[in-house]
Order: sequence, then C-alpha cells, then structure tokens
Amino acid sequence: MRNNNWISKHRKKFKVTTNSNHSYPVCRNLLNRNFNPSRLNQVWVSDITYIKTQKGWLYLTTIIDLYDRQVIGWSLSTRLYTSQTIIPAWKMAVSKRKITINLLFHSDRGIQYASNEFRKIIRSNTLVTQSMSRKGNCWDNAVAESFFKTLKVELIYGNEFKSIEKAKTNIFEYIEVWYNKKRLHSSLGYKTPYEAELEYYQFKYVA
Repeated sequence: MRNNNWISKHRKKFKVTTNSNHSYPVCRNLLNRNFNPSRLNQVWVSDITYIKTQKGWLYLTTIIDLYDRQVIGWSLSTRLYTSQTIIPAWKMAVSKRKITINLLFHSDRGIQYASNEFRKIIRSNTLVTQSMSRKGNCWDNAVAESFFKTLKVELIYGNEFKSIEKAKTNIFEYIEVWYNKKRLHSSLGYKTPYEAELEYYQFKYVA
C-alpha cells in the first residue's frame, strides 16, 4: 500500500442520530439480537442515517431482510418526516417481498417508527409484529448499523457529492447494483444477498 500510495478508509466514531424524544408508545425488544433467522421474511430490520452533500443533508432509510442481508426497501429524502422516510421504504419492501407468514419488524425507537402514521400501517397486517431496540442501545440493531458503516466506508467517506441528484445516483448504484448483487458477505458463506435469496428458493422448492 505504501509503495502505491494507497490509503485505507477508516470508520468514524459512532454517533447516535435517533430522535427518541417523543411521547409515542414504544415496543418491546422482541428481536433480542437474534440476527440469524431460519427463513426469508422472518425478520426485517430498519434504520435511518444522515448523508452530507454540498447542497444539504440527505436521509437514507433502509429495510434489510436478516436472512439474506438484502436491502429490500430504501428511501432517500431531504426531510425526516415519516411520510418521506420509513413509509416509502416500507412500500418498496412489501412490493418486493409479499408478507404471507409471520414477520418481525425491528428498528430503533425513532419517532418515524413510533409515529401513529407508521404504526397504523404495521397494525393493518396482522402477520407483522413490531419490535424496537432498548433506549440508546445501537447493538440491538447491529446489522442495520453495520450496513451504514459499510456504505459510508465504501462510498461516502472521501467523496464530496456536489448535488443531491449525484448522491442519489451513487447510492442507488451502490445498493441495487453492488451491495445486493455483487458484494460477498462472510455471514452468508461468501455469497451475495441475491445469491442467498436464489439459493433459498431453489432449496425450498426442491425440498
């Protein structure tokens, strides 16, 4: 690395960005750090992170299926309203993965997840149970946090997005082209999330 003038990218210190100062009811932590479900659509985890551009902040909301670690729903917004963060990410997720069996949806205690608007959507499907991390405990949602750290090390840090549109294009390509379909995961036996999904369905139908 020294001979080629290569410099490694370093993860920055974790900073809590969750706004849990609200009066909405919160859910019990039903996930309890069980990050290895036995099937697709058993556990989805979600989180929101901040991304800086030269034209202002962007907020990335993601939903990850813990079984294949695929980002199945996501949204980018310039505001932190529930209608612009978790709701469009949820709509994308359910358009890709139909909920036909019990699903646990886990997040932190942020106002977007605890809001009446989003809880109404969750309650509309009796197969979905909502779970939330303990207060101030980022490790309860470690997989979602890990994705954001990976995204920032591999894409965000060291890049200056001159426009919001440029940031959106780069993040789309990272998630849909690179992360879901090409990036190998040690937790998946060095498969991509897409390969893990295909393998799941092949085994399911053969069995």
